[in-house]
Amino acid sequence: MTNESETALSFEQAMERLEGIVSKLESGDVPLEAAIELYQEGMALSRLCGQKLEQVERRIEMLMEDGDGLQRRPFAPQQGEAGGKGE
Repeated sequence: MTNESETALSFEQAMERLEGIVSKLESGDVPLEAAIELYQEGMALSRLCGQKLEQVERRIEMLMEDGDGLQRRPFAPQQGEAGGKGE
């Protein structure tokens, strides 16, 4: 799986693919070379899901409560954070 196709996946799609990989690996019916490739893909998907969750968490943190209720501020990734540019 390439970086570009990974980032095009939604969180749900990535989790579904990751669950499929885990099921295949747990079955024990996968040849060693295929298992290594599946493991590598699974790790990449796991990182992708983690990044997507962090982005959502940061967006949620941007909702700040003030005296009149919730104030929404736009989310802007800080420099050096994962998210969109070549990762």
